[in-house]
Amino acid sequence: MAVKAPWLGFLLLVSLWGLSTPALLLRRLREHIQKFQESSSLHPGFGLGHGPGAVPKQGWLQQPLDPFNASDRRTFLQRYWVNDQHRTGQDVPVFLHIGGEGSLGPGSVMAGHPAALAPAWGALVISLEHRFYGLSMPAGGLDLALLRYLSSRHALADVASARQALSGLLNVSSSSPWICFGGSYAGSLATWARLKFPHLVFAAVASSAPLSAVVDFSAYNQVVARSLTQVAIGGSLECLAAASKAFTEVERLLRAGPAAQAVLRKELGACGSLDLAEDQAELLGALQALVGGTVQYDGQAGAPLSVRQLCSLLLGKWGNRSRSTPYLGLRRAVQIVLRSMGQKCLSFSRAETVAQLSNTKPQVSGVGDRQWLYQTCTEFGFYVTCEGVQCPFSQLPALPFQLELCEQVFGLSPASVAQAVAQTNSYYGGQSPGATQVLFVNGDTDPWHVLSVTQDLGLSEPALLIPSASHCFDMAPMRPSDSPSLRLGRQKISQQLQDWLKDIKKSQS
Repeated sequence: MAVKAPWLGFLLLVSLWGLSTPALLLRRLREHIQKFQESSSLHPGFGLGHGPGAVPKQGWLQQPLDPFNASDRRTFLQRYWVNDQHRTGQDVPVFLHIGGEGSLGPGSVMAGHPAALAPAWGALVISLEHRFYGLSMPAGGLDLALLRYLSSRHALADVASARQALSGLLNVSSSSPWICFGGSYAGSLATWARLKFPHLVFAAVASSAPLSAVVDFSAYNQVVARSLTQVAIGGSLECLAAASKAFTEVERLLRAGPAAQAVLRKELGACGSLDLAEDQAELLGALQALVGGTVQYDGQAGAPLSVRQLCSLLLGKWGNRSRSTPYLGLRRAVQIVLRSMGQKCLSFSRAETVAQLSNTKPQVSGVGDRQWLYQTCTEFGFYVTCEGVQCPFSQLPALPFQLELCEQVFGLSPASVAQAVAQTNSYYGGQSPGATQVLFVNGDTDPWHVLSVTQDLGLSEPALLIPSASHCFDMAPMRPSDSPSLRLGRQKISQQLQDWLKDIKKSQS
């Protein structure tokens, strides 16, 4: 089924669900940036053409709800997108863009790589939306009885099943090599698809893939702090010190009593009361995520702020400099981010956060916060903390406070979360997965690169670390403002694919 123009309107929507806790704000930033880039890629002015060949096609696969139990006949419809405008034959490569913890729109096959790489090989480009996200929702809501069918292992089974079904539906030759692409969690899935199904997946490009699961992700803010000092992206030691001062001032005002708290609520977009310690931790976590998200998506189209802009605000290089303080700069940063994302609130009360995450009705916007929380509680952890003495932000919210969400929403204890994380690393191999013909791509500005592979693991397991690049930046649509190091990184990705595809041509001849 061809996609019509109304999709553009959908892509510009941002969920009105509240921004709260570090993980939720980071997800909202990611969704905002992704949809901005997708809508830009589909705009007629972006050179994708106007003919029917330039319109991505939407399709649906009937997938088993439980692929590990043949006696369970329940199914769900999984969405996929196809871009065949560059396809030159039946035996050309197939570039499969694997979806992660969110909705996948038509831009997933029209912009960034793999779409940018497709013309050179005459490749067919397909994207597959992750089960339980976007519109790929099993019937029956999001209660615990159904969420047990949500995991990376289920998602990989979907990839294998889709690979086989789509080969027939799209008339793909059995000799066509399938190459998986993915960013962030989906980058891990691309790696694991090659690891678990080497007979189905020829190679993979894993961008910013956090292969190592971890309960306490304190290293995230260590990278954020380091990146705030990187001169190449507009950081400095003074900027880091200013960020620390701003958080110290917020904590001082929180301790100063109801009157000061009321001012904070108004100035920092806290829509819930700040009377309770748990609600204060929600605000501090959201502010921490605002700074972390600025680093994580530095320089990307659609990002509300860059590191350079944030540092300028914190150091008073705007407006009336004589009256500016780091706190006022942070306050201004909050205003910019909220306005950019169409939000009124930076944080809500803890009780409201728990209530929202406990809602078992699928969100039409495809945000998927409840689903992703479930996956962190049952597989990955990834709880960002700031408990070390060198962390420049508030030490709240602490790890127990974040783990408590798993218990409050799903009844899962901290011990069960730790056990699940250990099992994930045991099953996939962490940062030594042992998958051949996988290219690991990361940016050294991105806080997630510390959980990925940044050095070659062998001749068939190369790694590429791009200087001053943020999260999944190599996957973003190309722009004239891209740095030389990012351009070079993309060239190396293309060269690596060329080398691998050259080898398969030799073996076939």
